[in-house]
Amino acid sequence: MAAQSTLRTRLSKLLAGYLSLLAKTPRSKRLIAAAVLCAAIVAGYDRRRRWRQQEDEQKRGRDLVRRNSGILGKDGSYIIYVPHPRYGTTKVVIRPTKKTTFDAHRRLFLGGPRGRGQHAAGTPPPNTKPGLNLAFLHQFLSLLSIALPRLDSRGTLLLMLHTFALVSRTYLSLIIARLDGSIVRDLVAGNGKAFSLGILKWLGVGAVASYTNAGIKYLQSKISIEFRTRLTRYIHDLYLNDRLGYYKLTNLDGGVGTGADQFITTDLTRFCDEAAAIYSSLGKPFLDLVVFNWQLMQSLGLAGVTGLLSNYFLTAYILKKYSPPFGKLAAVQAKKEGEFRALHSRLITNAEEIAFYGGSEMEGVYLHRGFGELKTWMENIYSMKIRYNMLEDFILKYSWSAFGFVITSLPVFMPAWAGLGGLLELAANKDGAPSADTDRRRGEDRMKGFITNKRLMLSLADAGGRMMYSFKDLSELAGYTSRVYTLISTLHRVHSNAYPASSRTQPELYSLSDVQGTIHRGFDGVRLEGVPIVAPGLYPRGGEEIVEDLSVTVKEGEHLLVIGPNGSGKSSVARVVAGLWPVFRGLVSLPRNRGQDGIMFLPQRTYLSMGTLRDQVIYPHTEMEMRTSTKNDAELQRVLEAVRLGYLRDREGGWDTQKDWSNVLSGGERQRMAFARLLYHEPKYAFVDEGTSAVSSDVEGLLYETAKQRGITLITISTRAQLKKYHTYQLRLGMGEYGSGWEFDRIGAERERMSIEKEIKDLEEKLAKVEQMEARRVEIERELKNVLVEGGDLGPADNAQEIEGPEVEVVPVLEEEMYAPSAGDEVAVIDSESSTGP
Repeated sequence: MAAQSTLRTRLSKLLAGYLSLLAKTPRSKRLIAAAVLCAAIVAGYDRRRRWRQQEDEQKRGRDLVRRNSGILGKDGSYIIYVPHPRYGTTKVVIRPTKKTTFDAHRRLFLGGPRGRGQHAAGTPPPNTKPGLNLAFLHQFLSLLSIALPRLDSRGTLLLMLHTFALVSRTYLSLIIARLDGSIVRDLVAGNGKAFSLGILKWLGVGAVASYTNAGIKYLQSKISIEFRTRLTRYIHDLYLNDRLGYYKLTNLDGGVGTGADQFITTDLTRFCDEAAAIYSSLGKPFLDLVVFNWQLMQSLGLAGVTGLLSNYFLTAYILKKYSPPFGKLAAVQAKKEGEFRALHSRLITNAEEIAFYGGSEMEGVYLHRGFGELKTWMENIYSMKIRYNMLEDFILKYSWSAFGFVITSLPVFMPAWAGLGGLLELAANKDGAPSADTDRRRGEDRMKGFITNKRLMLSLADAGGRMMYSFKDLSELAGYTSRVYTLISTLHRVHSNAYPASSRTQPELYSLSDVQGTIHRGFDGVRLEGVPIVAPGLYPRGGEEIVEDLSVTVKEGEHLLVIGPNGSGKSSVARVVAGLWPVFRGLVSLPRNRGQDGIMFLPQRTYLSMGTLRDQVIYPHTEMEMRTSTKNDAELQRVLEAVRLGYLRDREGGWDTQKDWSNVLSGGERQRMAFARLLYHEPKYAFVDEGTSAVSSDVEGLLYETAKQRGITLITISTRAQLKKYHTYQLRLGMGEYGSGWEFDRIGAERERMSIEKEIKDLEEKLAKVEQMEARRVEIERELKNVLVEGGDLGPADNAQEIEGPEVEVVPVLEEEMYAPSAGDEVAVIDSESSTGP
């Protein structure tokens, strides 16, 4: 009790003291203290709320990463979470490029011919060589309009901060030059106090300059990442859309060679790095040249600055004259590196087939040849760079240093030609007989002026050297700019189907610049009217006609089987209907949508995406789209059970399991997975291209019957005649003299019945001759038991065993079968003794 009363007494005294102190405090200070306290409470509460929000977002991000899913915004943006080494996951917002942006940029990248040999104003011809020319300026500004779309964009803000850092670095260099001169002067004069103060100033300025230099490099890397992010998303939106640019880029247009992977992954990265670095490489040296030349003109006069500028222009002329074409060399090197990388990608993609054939040595020949070409080219580039670097180093390092000593000596030896330093030198000489103290001060001032001018000259030489080096960087940037510009212009061409006409005197019959067919969407069925099936050639070559003027109509419930020999164009029909190949002539009518309640295509090779087991069933939907369509995992399980894959979920570890499914599932499981996608999306029409070649006949029937029960009209491409029982009509390709004809009729119709009866009759006639042919075979075998021996006599069969062989048995049989007599014919018996040969 005594302890409690003592504590209560102390608290009362403390409270009374606090109240008395508060009463003595002015009102304004009390209000300020109260405001600070409230702000601290609110800030603490807000910080706690933000921590809680971050924890919730991290938890949601980890869950979405595990399920390979994202969030679709109301404005069409897509939010995904990617792994982060520090925070676990980080949010990335992807906003698709607007269609109006593509339309506005098309004039920059597509100058297509306005007449033969004419291009749009300002747009370089497609065969322009990379280099420092107007074409490079147009290409670079066109790409910059994508990387910096607005003045208030993130990239513009980073460039402004980078500019401020560059200006600050130039100002700090000027301060350091003056400090350098002052420190040396105080050191020569023996002024310890001023020398110590100068050292402290030097360290302070050095700390700020170090931070500024690091900031310049950091901002440069951030600008590079920002450029790459903008350009990559722009290219992806052109590359992956409903215009099938990723397919047409390689199969219809040969503008980028074998593929776009090298352009997007390597060339684009190098372009962004060089573009971000060139601003610093040109901006800061140019600013240094202006500022330092002005400072030197104050101390060295107009003659010194004129000499410096003359030296710059002479150096630029020499380096330009003897500089190799680095832009062209860099572009060709990037192309050869892309080809070498494509060889390795091709080997990885077809590793199993190559292993079955045992083609390791042949693939090694291809790889060694590709690397040999790349190695030879790189050695040529390095040999050119060695000679150029020798000339460049001698001029920029040693010649400029010697010339700098000459220029800085003007105030001492020729004061009349110098500026402010020369005037001070002349004034000192007019003061009369110099004393020892005057000589000492003059020596100190000369030392300070020389050191300051030398520092400025060194900084100026460094700026000039970087300006000269930047010409080489500009040439390499021109090569990467040409590559990226070529990629985007080609994507714009295939996106808008804007293929210019061929310059040949006789244009091709089926040219990509002369596509006259029509695609109509909104038709309840699949209809082709007078459509030639043409395999398009790579631009600018024409296509090759496979099927002539195909006219077919498939309505709901009228299942169609497309059959024919290999190479007759069965899969080509699906490519034309799907929009992979252009409709050169005629009309193609399709349902309005693809996928659910529309049309769906199952290719020969079932594609398995990167993701979870759930993603394999719902492809190309995402999990978010599946939830939006009111479907759940229980329905996916029923779909798998319908195609006899119900065991996959338990075998693989659940719906969220992520594996390399191409190696996990067998061939039959992959085809059944394709039918599972078909049952999940439930389209009204479906093209199935050899979709059951790896499954048994009973499962094949189950898949077809299940799809028909779901109301899916099937258009099957196959060479298996037993699939006729699941279809209503058949389209037979490969007819006629040239194999471009076709026949379309109902399965079980009069024409097909007559064809089957004719085939049965032919088989019956062949079966009627079986006994006669069997008798003839016995007679031939009896004749073969006797062979010619030495002297012309017929020997027994035992003597013939030693010389019997496959040639003696096979060749006569084939000859006798070719001339086997039919029933009723007379058989001429030739005496073997009168024969002149065996």
